Amino acid sequence: MDTVDINIPYLTQPINNEIEWTPFSLTFVEYPKGDTVGKLLALISLAPFGIGAGFVTLILFRRDLHTITFFLGTLVSEGLNYFLKHTIQEPRPMTRSSEYNEYGMPSSHAQFVWFFATYVIYFVFIRLHHLNNNTIIENVSKFLIISSSVLMAVIVCFSRIYLQYHTVSQVIFGSVVGMMFATFWFTLTYLVFTPLFPTIVSWKMSEFLLLRDTTLIPNVLWFEYTNTRQEVRARSRKLVSMKSQ
Repeated sequence: MDTVDINIPYLTQPINNEIEWTPFSLTFVEYPKGDTVGKLLALISLAPFGIGAGFVTLILFRRDLHTITFFLGTLVSEGLNYFLKHTIQEPRPMTRSSEYNEYGMPSSHAQFVWFFATYVIYFVFIRLHHLNNNTIIENVSKFLIISSSVLMAVIVCFSRIYLQYHTVSQVIFGSVVGMMFATFWFTLTYLVFTPLFPTIVSWKMSEFLLLRDTTLIPNVLWFEYTNTRQEVRARSRKLVSMKSQ
């Protein structure tokens, strides 16, 4: 029987062993094989990327200037983290030094989550002033927002130590930097940026991008709910009157 010589290019080409492959460490997370806790912590350590996706979604669908400013603060914080890492140049723990060329001081995950959690705390106590501040429902909602943010930050920091991506000092330093920068950024937003929002939303470009300022609205969710309900009722009455004619 005659044999057919099939030449498949990608199988016959020699493998180039000189190419150095580097993992994309932005989302590359490892955990000990068979360690259920480590696997769960590896998933939780991806929380900053979920928060970032949430920011992008809110900005696209709400176009609120305060949300945009908050998101810009996270980007500036990441830039600060990059600067500190390449200034201090402290390597990651020995178990990770051979795998990653990045520096470890301070932890970017710890800085990110504590920037987010600290900013949320300021936002709830200072910015999120509802019409009825003493109601049980609003007090419980504030407690849940703050406690969930802090709990998420604590678990993410623990995961970075447990998975040996950072030392304890690197995580603590990142957390402190995140809290301090969140305090600075919220103060800057509250005292400098917020008074400029009414002027910014009046620009033609802002009208084109549908940017809005909800600073003076005590409860944005309730405001949108009541306005939507009123609009639906008005349109329903109009539709009924048109059908009756």
